[in-house]
Amino acid sequence: MLKIGQTKKKGFFRRSAIYVLMGTMMVFLLAGCKKSDSTDNSSKNDDPDATSSASIVDSASAFEKSIGADGNWIICLTKDLKADKDLVVDGEFTNGKKDESSGKDIVQRKIALYAQDEQRNITARYTLTVPKLTIKSPNASLQHGKFVGDVIVDAPNFQLVDNAVEGNIYFTSQEVKDSFTMDETSSVSGVQEVQ
Repeated sequence: MLKIGQTKKKGFFRRSAIYVLMGTMMVFLLAGCKKSDSTDNSSKNDDPDATSSASIVDSASAFEKSIGADGNWIICLTKDLKADKDLVVDGEFTNGKKDESSGKDIVQRKIALYAQDEQRNITARYTLTVPKLTIKSPNASLQHGKFVGDVIVDAPNFQLVDNAVEGNIYFTSQEVKDSFTMDETSSVSGVQEVQ
C-alpha cells in the first residue's frame, strides 16, 4: 500500500518526464518545420566571387594554380616558396572595388609576399623563388617581400611595392617599361631593360 507522499512524488516525476518529452518533441517539430528555400537561386549568388577573393597558398603547386587565368586577383603566401620551373601570371582580374571617378571595376593583380594582422601591420615577409616569372596580367604587383629570379613583364602597369627583386626585370616593349613603377623601398639587383 502506497502512502500519500509517495503517490505525489510518483505523479510529480511522471508529469516532469512527460513535460520534458513534450518539450523535446516540440524542438524537433519546430526544427523540422523550419522554412526551407526550395526555389532556384542560380541567379542570386551570395558566395564571394572567386576572382575577387584571396588565394592563400603554401605550396608551389597551389601558387602556380592561383596565378593562372582561372586564379584569384590576390595571391597571399604563408611561407617562403620555391618553384623549379618558369611560371606565368595570367588573366585580367578585378579587386572588388570601384574607381571613384569612373565607377568601373578596378583591375588589379597582387602577389602578397607577406602576412599581416587585423590592423594591417606586416607581421612576416616571405621570399618567392622562381627561375623566370612572366607577368601577363595588367596592373600586377609584387608586394612587401623578396622575389628571387628574373621577371618578364608583358602587361602594363607592373609595380613593385616595398619589394626586393634579386634578379633582372625585362620588359617586352618600351611602352610596358614606361608604365612600370616601384616605390622608394623597393629594389632590383639586376638590370631593368626592354628585351
